[in-house]
Amino acid sequence: MVDEARAYWITAPGRGEIRAVPLREPRDDEVLVRALRTGISRGTESLVYAGRVPPSQHTVMRAPFQDGDFPGPVKYGYLSVGIVERGPVELTGRTVFCLHPHQTAYVVPVAAVVPVPDGVPAERAVLAGTVETALNALWDVPPLLGDRIAVVGAGLVGCCVARLAAGVPGVTVTLVDTDPDRAGVAAALGVAFAGPDEAPQDSDLVVHTSATEAGLRRALELVRREGTVLDLSWYGDRPVTLPLGEAFHSARLTLRSSQVGSVAPARRDTRTHRDRLALALDLLHDPAFDALLTGCSPFAELPEVMARIAAGDLPGLCHSIDYQEAPCSV
Repeated sequence: MVDEARAYWITAPGRGEIRAVPLREPRDDEVLVRALRTGISRGTESLVYAGRVPPSQHTVMRAPFQDGDFPGPVKYGYLSVGIVERGPVELTGRTVFCLHPHQTAYVVPVAAVVPVPDGVPAERAVLAGTVETALNALWDVPPLLGDRIAVVGAGLVGCCVARLAAGVPGVTVTLVDTDPDRAGVAAALGVAFAGPDEAPQDSDLVVHTSATEAGLRRALELVRREGTVLDLSWYGDRPVTLPLGEAFHSARLTLRSSQVGSVAPARRDTRTHRDRLALALDLLHDPAFDALLTGCSPFAELPEVMARIAAGDLPGLCHSIDYQEAPCSV
């Protein structure tokens, strides 16, 4: 039994380090998890790293097992996959997912871990939190058979939305992004790709995930009359200006937000957060999601990796952190 773990902390805006943290003995209703992989949520964690969480959102944006407070020092993150080393017999030795920050080992309540299904590798399971976000969005505005859907923003969330939506019979999905290299990712996900200027008009549903004002403006231009734009982006402390004085009212458009902190109203009475996360993990049996795993680094390099991601110097989709001694593989 180890009595100490190592965790990644944001010590101040733009600075991070690895610190030793105490690790206590688990109680009867708890588990000790040894981390295998964690995923970096590029958008949210970059904003946290830069100290750009608005004071009004400090409480709302707390991660389940966050230590410290914004803007820092704070231990943040929520995409962890590990092995249960101590706990109930039925969980000991199981690979599990937990909404825990980047840390080599941790003790959490049994209810905080969800077993990873057989056949879903740990490397892919770190996507569970992002697939859960996409799933919740499509519960907010469910696609209908035969819908034409545009997803503006081919980041991790947008790609997950596109893959799930493409599974609805008769639905056509176009992933829209300024980066032409994302065309290869779209092909791997089984959807079409277009640049902003070539994107198809008159979409029944447009899902916006680019976290940019320009992307949201383009989303409003792509949706059909009386259609819906669903915004999954979080802008932090950045103001966004939209042309609501143009066709927004005359075309009777709907602009709606979706956020994973609450189960979508359509399923809130029948699904718990745990049910939703378990479904997301089950959906990860789909090997197409491997196209979103674009990089891996050892835990010791996480401070440097996070700085590069926040600065835009390490492009990609899901960059994961490996906690084993062996070299990374994705």
